[in-house]
Amino acid sequence: MTGHDLDGFRGEVRDWCRAHVPADWRRSQTGPTDAEFVRFQHEWFQRLRRAGYAVPHWPREYGGGMSLPEQIVLYQELAAHDAPRLVLAFVAVHHAAATLLAAGTEEQRRRHLPAILDGEIWVQGFSEPGAGSDLAALRTSARRDGDGYVVTGQKVWASGAQYADWCLLLARTDPGAPKRRGISYFLLDMRSPGIQVRPIRQATGESHFCEIFLDEVRIPADGLVGAEHAGWQVAQQTLGAERGLTMLELAERLGNAGFRWLVEACERADPGGRRAVDDAVVADRLAALEIEIFGLRALCRDLVERHEAGVAGPADASVVKLYYSELLQRMTDFGTEVGGLAAHTILRKPMSSGWESGAWVLDFVGSWEWTIPGGTSEIQRTIIAERGLGLPREPTGT
Repeated sequence: MTGHDLDGFRGEVRDWCRAHVPADWRRSQTGPTDAEFVRFQHEWFQRLRRAGYAVPHWPREYGGGMSLPEQIVLYQELAAHDAPRLVLAFVAVHHAAATLLAAGTEEQRRRHLPAILDGEIWVQGFSEPGAGSDLAALRTSARRDGDGYVVTGQKVWASGAQYADWCLLLARTDPGAPKRRGISYFLLDMRSPGIQVRPIRQATGESHFCEIFLDEVRIPADGLVGAEHAGWQVAQQTLGAERGLTMLELAERLGNAGFRWLVEACERADPGGRRAVDDAVVADRLAALEIEIFGLRALCRDLVERHEAGVAGPADASVVKLYYSELLQRMTDFGTEVGGLAAHTILRKPMSSGWESGAWVLDFVGSWEWTIPGGTSEIQRTIIAERGLGLPREPTGT
C-alpha cells in the first residue's frame, strides 16, 4: 500500500472513529455491573467487526487480512480517538486465535474462529498456585477415559474467567515424563460440569483475575490441540502471541493515549500557576519517555515484519514483552509523581480502558501485572540470554 493509500485509509478510520466511538464510554464504564460491562464489550466488538477493524491481524479468510502498515494506522487512530479496548475479547482474538491457527485442526478452526467473531469469550488456564513462573511444574491432571479426558486441578490468575465460554487449558497427561514432555493442551468448554470460578479481589478494587477449580471435568477427545503430551510446544504459540504480536496495539495505546495524557498532566497549571513541564527535570524525563516509546514502536514493527516473513528470532517476542512491561511501569510511576496527592483520590478506572487509563495510581499498581503473565521479567531475561544470545543454559530439573 502506497503512502497515498495509507493516508486515505487513515482518513476512513478517523471518520469512523468520530462517528462510532462512544462519547461517554468512560463514564458508563466506571463502576458498571458485570452485565453492563459484558454488554458494552460485546456491542463495541461488533461495531469494530462490522467495520472490518476487530481482527485485522487474522488471515483474510477469517475476517482479517490487513497489512502491517494498515494495522499500525488503525491502532494509532483508535488510540488517538480514545476508543475503548477489547478487554473481554483480548484472549480470544489474540491467544486463542494464534493457537488455533498454528496448531489447531481445521475442524477446531471452523468451529471457534467464526464463534469468536460472534462474541465467544476465552480465558487462559495456564498458571497454578505452584506453577507460575515455572509453568512446566503444573500439576492439574488429565487422564484418558474412553473417548475423552477427565481433568482435576486448579488454575489461578485466569483473567476474565467469570465471563468466559471457553478455556485454553494445560494439564499433565503423563505424570512420569519429564515435566515439559508430559503436558497436553486442551480446549475446555467452561459450561462443563465440575468447574467452579472464584474471582480474586485485587489491590485496585477490581476482580479481573480468577481461580478456576476443576473437579473431574470431562473434555472430549476432539478438545485436544496438537499431539497428546506435546502441549508444551503448543503453549509456545500462545505465549508467543502474548509476548509479541499483541504488543503492536498496546505500543500505540501507550504512545498515543497514555503519553498524551502524561504530557497534558505536566502542562496543567496548579493553583499557583506553576506547570510541571516548565521544570527542566520533568521536561527531560518526558523527552526520555518519548524516545523509549519511539523505540518500542520500532521493536514491535520489526517483530511483526520478521514474524510475517518467517525469520523472527527465538527471543524476539521476549525482548518486546520485557521492554513494554517495564516501560509501562516507568511511565505510570512518573504519572503518579506528576499527579501528586490528587491522583491518590481516584479509586476507580473505566473497565474498558487499557493499562494507561490516566488514573495514574491505579495504572501504576496495575502495571505490575504486565511483568508477570506470559512469563515474568526474570523469565524473559533468561529466554533472551539463552535463546537470543546463546549464553549457557540455567540448570533445570527433570
